[in-house]
Amino acid sequence: MFARIAELPFLVVLIGIGGLAMFVPAAHGAAIGDMETSRVFFYSGLLVVIFTGLLVISTLNYRPAREAPSLLVGLLAAFVVLPAVLAVPVNEVVQYASFLDAWFEMVSALTTTGATVFDAYWLLPSTIHLWRGIVAWLGGLLFWICALAIFAPMSIGGFEIRDRFSEMSDWSEIGGVQRVAPADRLRRISVALAPLYATLTVVLWIALLIAGEAPTAGLVHAMSTLSTSGISAVGGFYRAESGLVGEVLVFAFFVFGLSRLTYSRGLIGEERIPFWRDSELRLGLSLAGFVSVALFARHFLGAYDAEASGEATNIFLAFWGGLFTVTSFLTTTGFESAHWLGATDWSGLSTPGLLLVGLSLIGGGIATTAGGVKLLRVYALMKHGQRELERLVHPHSIGGAGQTARRIRREGAYVAWIFFMLFAFSIAATIVLLSLFGVQFETGMVLTVAVLSNTGPLAEIAGEAPIAFSGLPDPALVVLSLAMILGRLEALAIIAMLNPEFWRR
Repeated sequence: MFARIAELPFLVVLIGIGGLAMFVPAAHGAAIGDMETSRVFFYSGLLVVIFTGLLVISTLNYRPAREAPSLLVGLLAAFVVLPAVLAVPVNEVVQYASFLDAWFEMVSALTTTGATVFDAYWLLPSTIHLWRGIVAWLGGLLFWICALAIFAPMSIGGFEIRDRFSEMSDWSEIGGVQRVAPADRLRRISVALAPLYATLTVVLWIALLIAGEAPTAGLVHAMSTLSTSGISAVGGFYRAESGLVGEVLVFAFFVFGLSRLTYSRGLIGEERIPFWRDSELRLGLSLAGFVSVALFARHFLGAYDAEASGEATNIFLAFWGGLFTVTSFLTTTGFESAHWLGATDWSGLSTPGLLLVGLSLIGGGIATTAGGVKLLRVYALMKHGQRELERLVHPHSIGGAGQTARRIRREGAYVAWIFFMLFAFSIAATIVLLSLFGVQFETGMVLTVAVLSNTGPLAEIAGEAPIAFSGLPDPALVVLSLAMILGRLEALAIIAMLNPEFWRR
């Protein structure tokens, strides 16, 4: 059965899954007594499933000439077309929102960005919040699977930094012939990762329920944590009933946004590397720890009340608020600790939002649901800079640490620098486009970084005042939606599809 499904066009399969997923909020609406919302999702899901059946019949004998490029194109089409399908029930339930608003909301959820045009979250039915969380959760699972099944064999999405094809004999191309067909590879990766992804989500959800969180809010927070989308049904952890315990539980699951080895060991030839020795995980933890300590020291030294500075509870909560929020934005989740602003009240100093912008730009690990530039690229540039400084002292020295480390410092750093330039160009181009539609430069810069790094909540905290997506003109929403897709797929993948050699390989 799974083999037969894998042979269908990628986009058709995703549309069918989206239609089936609509029955979950339909059941939720019926359970809480919101029958109108329940009917909208039920009938929408039924129509999408019927439509998918017609697509299956019409494409049953379709076989692309090159499966690998068709999967990448199908993934790009999914981020554009699939949100339009998923937006149908949202547009029907939320009467004051246009279809463009609903499409923007679904693009944001599917790319795990978490930006929203619905500022007044309390006006939305809880079923809509659940649907946003489900779409983001499915988007995170989709990227987990595609990163290993599509990006890794094509050496894009961050895998170009460390070419491991010599250790991936089951997945590589030898003599132009693939040992494993792309469709079969996609099926095997899906079967391996989907149960793990679902199990981790259920475990976190149950833990949040035990901590006192409401069922729907806890489920949305659990799905948003695993997908790093930052979507909340209650407006964030300021209003979460689980309190500090819930933040600690969510914090423990941020590790899946820092390193792919936390879930992918043995799937792509990296089983010999313990995840705690992963360079991305070490760099991410070092960054989170250093920035948190620096922020805490700044607030501690700036505490103007000697009595307040000596209270152990205030000291701990100030440090925890910084650690949780910093790690959250580094993984591009965007959750803000309930004690984040407490540090400001304690010391009397404001917290620089530009710091969170920089952390979001760095992002999490490759092949994770986190966005941004990715830690491995930063690590490659850092090692290259360290080596260049060593050569200033010892010009004739030879770099050690093995062939892989030397390749990361050389070819890896070169490719990482190219990506940095493409990312900077994408930022500049998006800001220019937004300015053409009347968005001010400062606002446009924050919004651009938020969408390209897939950290939607950054717009609420990075600027001097919260920025509302709902106040933007429709053309600006379209630009930001396309920027979300670009940030999710990355510029190198888009450029690869424009290369004629990519289609002839």
